[in-house]
Amino acid sequence: MQVSSLPAVRLETLRGDVFGGLTAAVVALPLSLAFGVASGLGAIAGLYGAIVVGFLAAVLGGTKTQISGPTAPLSVAMAVVFVEYASGDLHKALAIVALAGLMQMLMGALRLGSYMAYTPYPVVSGFTSAVGVIIVVVQVLPFFGNEVALGGALKSIRSWPTAVNDADPSAFALGFITLAVCIFWPRRFRRYLPPSVAALLIGTCVGVLWLSDAPTLGAVPTGLPEVSLPELPLGEIGAALPAAITIALLGSINSLLTARVADSLTLESHEPNRELLGVGFANVMVSLVGGVPGAGATSCTVANVRAGGRSRVAGVLCAAILGALVLGLGRYADAIPHSVLAGILIKIGFDIIDWRYLTRIHLVPRENMVVLALTLGLSIVSDLVVAVAAGLIAAAMTGARQVERLELDTVVSTPLLDMTFLAQGADDDSGEIDLDVDDPFAARVGLLSLRGSFTVASSTKLFSVIRTDIAEHEVVIFDFSQTVFVDDSAALVLGQLVDAAMAADTECIVIGLARVSSGSVHALDVLRRVPKEHFVDDLDGARRVARGILL
Repeated sequence: MQVSSLPAVRLETLRGDVFGGLTAAVVALPLSLAFGVASGLGAIAGLYGAIVVGFLAAVLGGTKTQISGPTAPLSVAMAVVFVEYASGDLHKALAIVALAGLMQMLMGALRLGSYMAYTPYPVVSGFTSAVGVIIVVVQVLPFFGNEVALGGALKSIRSWPTAVNDADPSAFALGFITLAVCIFWPRRFRRYLPPSVAALLIGTCVGVLWLSDAPTLGAVPTGLPEVSLPELPLGEIGAALPAAITIALLGSINSLLTARVADSLTLESHEPNRELLGVGFANVMVSLVGGVPGAGATSCTVANVRAGGRSRVAGVLCAAILGALVLGLGRYADAIPHSVLAGILIKIGFDIIDWRYLTRIHLVPRENMVVLALTLGLSIVSDLVVAVAAGLIAAAMTGARQVERLELDTVVSTPLLDMTFLAQGADDDSGEIDLDVDDPFAARVGLLSLRGSFTVASSTKLFSVIRTDIAEHEVVIFDFSQTVFVDDSAALVLGQLVDAAMAADTECIVIGLARVSSGSVHALDVLRRVPKEHFVDDLDGARRVARGILL
């Protein structure tokens, strides 16, 4: 019975992949054209990116149902790279793309894919929202019938008054119609025709039939692209590294986040390192044909999964359909008005903004608010390279403060009364226990319990807080029996605490050091000044050593 049902299962899977691939291709077509224009490389470059990256990432990537191609973050980043870093030199811009692809492959080979999940959400949210804002700001100019102002969001904003005064009525009408279709397209039709596709068809038809004087894409190349090697002199590699790193990181984060979305829909798990290898190789190849770099496209992936796509066949089919369209699409695509694509992109940009997080930002910790505001602000007023770097640094610093609080909360510094600690079990020892009868509350012994993990985040504060407590006792007991991990920085601070104790004529006793899983305390030999006989296994052993010292 299982054997007879196997062909039916495969046929059902194949049917779902065919529907998924077709649906994804319908969604990807207008987005690829729009992202190609937004990147500064041209509409056909967006299609080349969707074909090459979509095919290679589907075959070589680590997610079965993911559809890859040009995305909003990468199109904005590519526009910055093309203008700011490549100075309008296409070959140099494509060389940076190739370098970014090699970096992604290296990250995959070094198995760093799983670490991408550790990117703090305020950085991701701030960058994502900034991309949405930039897309909306930049596309206002073509929405009114003007050319895109290369140079970022601020330059576009400065051009707004001129754009409004010199607005093309036909272009503005087409943009408004397209945007309205994207927003108000009936929900019951969306299953058969996505809003972006409907907007592209309706806007283009209105432009061709009635408002034909609006600026259009013009002649779009048709056929296979020319293959050429990117050119980047050795002396300019250093200057190109920041841009390449940004594209590599953004593409990797974009792909892996989309893969997580696909996992949540299919209840499967992806291979992050293979995904980086696949999409990295795809970006290297797309640079050879002059295409826009790509990553996992969330909207296309969701459309594929909801239409039934469950294997790599869907992604391959999507790329094949787009490839077939490119071979004869030029004579149709040249009639698409710029303002139609601008209307689609404005709606996409508005949807990309992380409204869910922004509307609740006043409820999150202040540090997270600062990180998001810094990333968002720098992305708009500076560039994405600086914004991502600054956001990661700020997130690391604020995260370290939170870790510091958590680690210091696990440190317990307790004075041990002589009358209870030293007298306990005295009958088992030979000799008199000389307690200070003049001060029944004397505490000559202090206990420092280090519970949990200790890292560089808490090392400095640990030293400043504990040092004064150590000087108040004649004997201090370092209890490592519940310590899980100590990194190099915290281990060196422990050594400084021992030195401070010695300087204050305070003897040190160490409990349970053998249970510490980290080798930093042993490897750095930070407790070398503590006598060997002062290392014990439990509190009873520490009590006996303390009595010997105080007697």
